[in-house]
Amino acid sequence: MILLDPLARPVIGHRGNRAHAPENTLASFREAVDLGVDAIEFDLRVSRDGVLMVFHDATLDRTTDGSGPLDGRTAAELGRVDAGANFTPDGGRTFPWRGRGVGVSTFDAVVEAVPRELPFIIELKTPASTELVRAAIARHGIARRVIVAGFDPTATRPLRGAGFALGASTPDVAALVLPALLRRRLPAQPFQALCIPPRWNGIPVPIAAMARALRGSGTVIHVWTINEAADAIGLWNVGVQGILSDDPATMLAARRRATSA
Repeated sequence: MILLDPLARPVIGHRGNRAHAPENTLASFREAVDLGVDAIEFDLRVSRDGVLMVFHDATLDRTTDGSGPLDGRTAAELGRVDAGANFTPDGGRTFPWRGRGVGVSTFDAVVEAVPRELPFIIELKTPASTELVRAAIARHGIARRVIVAGFDPTATRPLRGAGFALGASTPDVAALVLPALLRRRLPAQPFQALCIPPRWNGIPVPIAAMARALRGSGTVIHVWTINEAADAIGLWNVGVQGILSDDPATMLAARRRATSA
């Protein structure tokens, strides 16, 4: 899988084509696929009736015409909210996706809607999704296409040995920082990817040091959320593998320029 290839430079659509379509929706994922992304990233929560839903926030207010907690509604009810209601590409002057029937999607619907070979980075937002995603990955036969990640170790550590790649939790990443800064070479880890930002709570993450320390360990690094071409090229040059971007078209163009130079 390209997401685990230490020599690859995958461009990953962060919540799809988020700069140009409502995040974490089928519309956003389809746009990203049409652009030619190497993978898509999305978030999982659980509806009131125990269905995996593709959604970032704990509440509906920021991105939809609904309000209140997502887990207070059934999957059918979530499918009827307007998940494009608040998307604006121009600071609130227009809302081009409002009223176009874009609902909150189930995990099953996303898997079925995208090409069968496309890899996913799946972020678990709550431990309630852990066993559901284990079962769903098996049901769809997509274990070789996924990295399952999450900040909370109680959501991801129970999946070690489940037969698919895992991302490091926040404590896992934190434990690597000092050895990396001390220029130690890190051994094989119980996870296969770091999905990390350039800064965490305002503090720079030593990405170059971590890339150097993890080289040859079997763990790759994917960085979010990168929307400037120069930033992506700089990260690739220090040994990062994947770039998660709201604007994957810009990142794909940057990679073409970098590889042809």
